[in-house]
Amino acid sequence: MRYLSEILAAWRPLAAATLGMGTGMSIAGTITSAIGPTLVADAGWTKSQFAMIGMLGLLTALSMPFVGRLADVLGVKLTATIGLITMPLALLGYSLTGGSYAVYLAVFVVQSIVCVTTTATVYTRLVIQHVEHARGLALAIVACGPAVFSAVGGPVVNDYVETHGWVAAYQALALFVAATGVITFLLIPSGRTHALAAVQPKRRARDDYPEIFGTRAFWILLASMYLCNLPLTLILVQLKMLVLDNGISGEGASIMFTALAMGMLLGRFGAGLALDRFAPHVVSFVTLGLPALGLFVLASDYDAAPVVTAAIFFLGFAVGAEGDILSFLVARHFRTAIYSSVLGLLIAVSSVAAASGAMFLSWSLARSGSFNPFLILTGSAVILGALLLLLLGRSHGATAESA
Repeated sequence: MRYLSEILAAWRPLAAATLGMGTGMSIAGTITSAIGPTLVADAGWTKSQFAMIGMLGLLTALSMPFVGRLADVLGVKLTATIGLITMPLALLGYSLTGGSYAVYLAVFVVQSIVCVTTTATVYTRLVIQHVEHARGLALAIVACGPAVFSAVGGPVVNDYVETHGWVAAYQALALFVAATGVITFLLIPSGRTHALAAVQPKRRARDDYPEIFGTRAFWILLASMYLCNLPLTLILVQLKMLVLDNGISGEGASIMFTALAMGMLLGRFGAGLALDRFAPHVVSFVTLGLPALGLFVLASDYDAAPVVTAAIFFLGFAVGAEGDILSFLVARHFRTAIYSSVLGLLIAVSSVAAASGAMFLSWSLARSGSFNPFLILTGSAVILGALLLLLLGRSHGATAESA
């Protein structure tokens, strides 16, 4: 009872974090995937130009450390407010580009840097501040915000674009995000943490980073996260265009968004339960290796709607599970005192992988006009990345030391 009562007692910060993440920067990929094909066709852009946009994910990776510091210094409410104001303005800005590629890129750059203040880096602090005993469940609930939007909002946005066009879609989304932003702001508690009993003294980087870089597990995780996240641009930006290339109709793409979101939801909770019961390195290998099957299927001639739906589901399952798996493995193999430092580095590597994957996809589409070379190469990379995680089974990490 104490476990669930703590969740109920912290309903307000949890609702703020869930709504904030579910309508913040984390949904940008779903929005872009739904609107992108119509925008590209109307503006006369090439597929390779649109794919190049994914490279700007590097800006998000570079801004993450600064946003985290802002949340530490200013608190969640002030930091999130920056993104709550900028996000609807960015969506409105897209609708005013007139199809200009340069102007679209400019708006995308601003959104990628400033709206990171509406991501897990900021909002999960509400969980840490207000929930202690049921923290894992609370984090899972908050992390499901974007997945719920993808499941419900993805098909709605897709259908709205098909009916009203990309300009109207961006304007409607701007109004929606502005309204949810106001609600989120009002829900965020103004006070500082009350759940943390003590504040640890700040550690020096010159002491921690040599330890991190000298740990074998760090390099295994770094290589694995890079390889496993190379195809991430397909989820973030290219999903609708990919399924259209596989013969799925524009209306049928709505089902794919639902399959992706359901995979993400089941992946997050399923991986969490499995990690507690089975060998973590085996669970990680199986779960993060699933997208390879989906990528190879998408590259094949099997274009039946149920087959494509299953492939998209596998991709979503791995994306949903990866957050739990990465956090679990970092906590298992590193001391608690350096947990956030390690996790931040690995999340940045994942962003760099997504951006470099977008660069390769743009080059591949420009040369072949097909997604298949990218699908085959990244599918092979995912298998290799998942296999690397099996090497973590040879050591038990620093769990005992942390305790």
